[in-house]
Amino acid sequence: MRSENYVAFFTVCGFFIGMIFSMVKYDDALDFLLATFTITLFFYLFIHVVLIFFLSAKEVEDNLFDTKDYESSSNGQIAEIKEREDKITALLKSIHGTKNKDIEGV
Repeated sequence: MRSENYVAFFTVCGFFIGMIFSMVKYDDALDFLLATFTITLFFYLFIHVVLIFFLSAKEVEDNLFDTKDYESSSNGQIAEIKEREDKITALLKSIHGTKNKDIEGV
């Protein structure tokens, strides 16, 4: 979702919350408008601050984690592990083979 959608949504929510609060709290028209405007402005600025932190954190996350480097190192480690497993399997087969020959020769 685009950040403009979040701004619009929270601004409208702030407007209606401000209207409801103003209806309950104030009788004068000027106070009503001022409170509604203030609460709407608070919501508008608040969502901008939240988006600034979210977008900057997203950019930092993208810069810190290099996917290609991670995949290449992971693939290299997987290849090394497979190579070691093959060596261990060959050693175990040779050990079991010599045990079976010793048992048969007795």
